[in-house]
Amino acid sequence: MEEGRLLLEGSGDGVERLTWGVLGEELKKVGYLAGPMVVVTLTQYLLQVISMMMVGHIGELALSSTAIATSLCSVTGFSLLLGMASGLETLCGQAYGANQYRKVGTHTYSCIVSLILVCVPISIVWIYMEKLLTLMHQDPLISHEAGKYAVWLIPALFAYAALQSMQKYLQSQSLIIVMLLSSIAALCFHVPVCWLLVFKSGLGNVGAALSIGLSYWLNLIFLAIYIKYSSSCEPTRVTLSKEAFTGIGQFFRLALPSTVMICLEWWSFELLVLLSGILPNPQLETSVLSICLTTITFLYTIPFGIAAAASTRVSNELGAGKPQAARLAVYAAMAIAIAEATIVSAILFASRNIWGYAYSNEKEVIDYVTGMAALVSIEVILDSLQGVMSGIARGCGWQHLGAYVNLGAFYLVGIPVAVVLGTGAYVIQATEDTGLPWPHLLPNLQFAVSHCVQL
Repeated sequence: MEEGRLLLEGSGDGVERLTWGVLGEELKKVGYLAGPMVVVTLTQYLLQVISMMMVGHIGELALSSTAIATSLCSVTGFSLLLGMASGLETLCGQAYGANQYRKVGTHTYSCIVSLILVCVPISIVWIYMEKLLTLMHQDPLISHEAGKYAVWLIPALFAYAALQSMQKYLQSQSLIIVMLLSSIAALCFHVPVCWLLVFKSGLGNVGAALSIGLSYWLNLIFLAIYIKYSSSCEPTRVTLSKEAFTGIGQFFRLALPSTVMICLEWWSFELLVLLSGILPNPQLETSVLSICLTTITFLYTIPFGIAAAASTRVSNELGAGKPQAARLAVYAAMAIAIAEATIVSAILFASRNIWGYAYSNEKEVIDYVTGMAALVSIEVILDSLQGVMSGIARGCGWQHLGAYVNLGAFYLVGIPVAVVLGTGAYVIQATEDTGLPWPHLLPNLQFAVSHCVQL
């Protein structure tokens, strides 16, 4: 056996010693998966960003109601579906690695059925979102518009459920290029359709919700056609059978901790924005914090793609009974994550004086954003590392551990730190003018502290 193909002696993987050649080959494998997955994640994120940008040109009422509806729909719907679908990264990935191809298709059907069932109660919540917002003492006009937006977003919810399931199915088999092409096609379709529905059809902000649904359904149809007719999917292609329904219990055993693991972190972002509203000068606080969190979320699409690649490689190798090869995949993924985090955070910090202009023309907002650049850059590094580690955990089937870690890191440490230091910051600044934006810096410290605890 050639030395370039050896890993650890006596490992039983057919590998005996770690070499740079072996690591280089694994870096190529992870990179081949990670690159397209970053684009897939980014294009799907841009669907809502582009919709929000177009709605923003209608007026303040349309923008504020759409922002609230998008936030609540993400918390109550899309985050739950994404978390549940992540259970397939373990089930399908390990089944494919073990050459149990029929199980890959069966698990996918179980996921689709489960997610569609979950969509029903979520849809009911969205239908009554206007009343819920009114009970929360939100402005009546904003509540009405947000409620309409949520109702028109319901078709997107069902499409998203099946779309996430199919994407995890393809991801587990390293069939990434088709997802890349379908996501780009859906984004190219979304831009003109959203413009037409928002500005030309008279639908206004609900046109943006409808365009998101149409784009998700188009993406879903592309993938369904590929899965149906492509020879690449033939080994794992099965028909809907009783096994899919009997496997729902097994799916939920991984889907629930996966959901908790992902949602706890996602919800902490939303909670921090709400907490910023109780600080003095809440408009400035919320604006600055929203800019920082939007930037962090946008940049997180990169490590999320790397995490998807790591999850696929680790689950495939573990399913094949090759733990040492899975460990090598971990080394490669973390090496890429460290390099990515270093480069991105350095670019962000170097552009700190112009970064704020992408979101606002207000000098006060821009100055505060500039002052937070250092901490946000550190947060980007920590976010990248823990994001890839989360993908590795999903590949190993350790979602329950990730759920406990996120609960402790964000809600027992991070959020209390943000509350105590954020509210106490004004005492510091009132008694001693340091010239630093402490009220903004300290709440954002929550994420740095949380991710340190996670790591």
